[in-house]
Amino acid sequence: MASAKQDRDIVIQITRNLETMDVSLSKLEELAKTVCKRFAGPGTPQARYEVSIAIVDDSEIRQLNAQFLGHKTTTDCLSFDLSDDEESEITNQKSKIFELIVNGEMAVRQADLRGHSSEAELALYITHGLLHNLGFDDQTSYQARTMHDTEDQILQQMGYGFVYNRNLRAQGHESTENP
Repeated sequence: MASAKQDRDIVIQITRNLETMDVSLSKLEELAKTVCKRFAGPGTPQARYEVSIAIVDDSEIRQLNAQFLGHKTTTDCLSFDLSDDEESEITNQKSKIFELIVNGEMAVRQADLRGHSSEAELALYITHGLLHNLGFDDQTSYQARTMHDTEDQILQQMGYGFVYNRNLRAQGHESTENP
């Protein structure tokens, strides 16, 4: 159980520039807090988290992808770690400042193709972006498997079920990874 202080040290702000998507912002906020708490446990330095999440459409994320990464295509998620590595002199804590931009239109399309809710798909994008900001990578097959297994563990814990590895789990195959 998280302490009240830990909850105060995690601030989530979600804006929705795509009004046609029906999602529970409070559930997505709780998801983001859960991801931050999971990696702020015993043995990790105490940090204050400020997470800003924008739910946008294809056009907006394509524009931002071109502006920040030089890619002229749409994508599911852009994540930025805007943190300063120095501790606050007042609180003796590091502040983690994360900005995520997730594609609501893509979430709807992918959810239809993959057979789950658009909110579950959007939750996958948020989890994926946060994990990148928390040090996960998916450049090698081992890193990708570890990251995607962690995503599914978190999403299942939050009631979304297996989202990334949905087909594999439906066939009864369980991962041996336990990050």
